[in-house]
Amino acid sequence: MLDILKLLAIVWASMSVIMAVLWVIQKRHNDASMVDVVWAAGLGGSGVLFALAATGSFNRRMLFLAVIGVWSMRLASYLLMNRVIGKGEDGRYRKLREEWGANAQRNFFIFFQAQAIFVLLFAIPFGPVVFHADPELSVSSIVGACIGFGAILGEALADSQLAAFRANSGNKGKTCRAGMWGYSRHPNYFFEWLHWFAYVVMGFGGPFWGLTFFGPAVMLFFLYRLTGIPYTEKQALVSRGDDYREYQRTVSAFVPWFRKK
Repeated sequence: MLDILKLLAIVWASMSVIMAVLWVIQKRHNDASMVDVVWAAGLGGSGVLFALAATGSFNRRMLFLAVIGVWSMRLASYLLMNRVIGKGEDGRYRKLREEWGANAQRNFFIFFQAQAIFVLLFAIPFGPVVFHADPELSVSSIVGACIGFGAILGEALADSQLAAFRANSGNKGKTCRAGMWGYSRHPNYFFEWLHWFAYVVMGFGGPFWGLTFFGPAVMLFFLYRLTGIPYTEKQALVSRGDDYREYQRTVSAFVPWFRKK
């Protein structure tokens, strides 16, 4: 456990400094959008640290690194291209800036430091995977990696389906029901949550295995109570009104399922 705590301390200290620097950049440009990109990239960097510094099976550590690396690069690049470059400040942060008024910079500093803590929390499940004592790749490691890669592909597909829908000017003001969006109102969030079970399965039988459940548990809390579903649906009701209310009535909120009549 001591080795895991040391790595987590390094993750927190590093991300705290990085977020402080990012806050200075945000203050200069009045744009906080990059924080999401850095959060995703920071988790990928944490995965690299854990994979290289741990003492578990080399093959398992490299398989773990492949999963967290692909996840991090895909999400960070997607956020960078779709929410940062040429987009102006994300609407969520513009709204916070307006609500916070004179206290905006102080509150953004606290918010950015909170992101460093969130990276720390999501890095906790990495420990049982990379310090697993079994010298060989187990079936659970391979199954876990398949869950991870499958979830990454599912989230990428959902994002591409939504992007294609939005690219059609005729769909402005309408709700996307194409592909996975016809079976879940938030398939991208569902696959993001599913991805964290990869480490639960990969770490099975490892030291402090219960820590792996931090990932899916904390992510579910975020999606249902903080920045995920509540904010997204509130904004959708404002912009799409009755069309989105009908969508809420007929389509599952999270887990993909058959539509209601």
